[in-house]
Amino acid sequence: MKADLLEIIRSELRGQLDRLARAASAAHAAATDPGSKAESKYDTRSLEESYLATGQARQVRELAANLQAFDNIKPRAFDNDDEIDAGALVETKRKGQRKAAYFFLAPAAGGLEVMLGKKEITLLSPESPLYQNLLGKFTGDTLEMPPLTISGIR
Repeated sequence: MKADLLEIIRSELRGQLDRLARAASAAHAAATDPGSKAESKYDTRSLEESYLATGQARQVRELAANLQAFDNIKPRAFDNDDEIDAGALVETKRKGQRKAAYFFLAPAAGGLEVMLGKKEITLLSPESPLYQNLLGKFTGDTLEMPPLTISGIR
């Protein structure tokens, strides 16, 4: 199951990287096109395209680094009596709710949401406070903020 999750994450990141790289290339072309030369001192189109291209190029580098992190990850199996650590897929429940929330303690790409079957899984990166709060916890433990009970670890 975790191998499938990792492949879904890699596929999503590759798609994002491809789309963003094309957009960055188009912005760079627009910024350097001789036809986009300023027509007056108030015409800032070329400058704006340049800023956009620079920002998108930075995002392309970040996405490529995220993808590299997932290319190097080796899935580890966890049991419900194991301590939560990096690479764990954690099932949680809020008090009074039936539907479980799933979090994957990932090396990067925090905030990315992917579907594995009918389960929506949110990636948590090490910078995330929730990632930090989950580390070292066990099935049955409860978190104060956000109020969650850990109902399973994979």
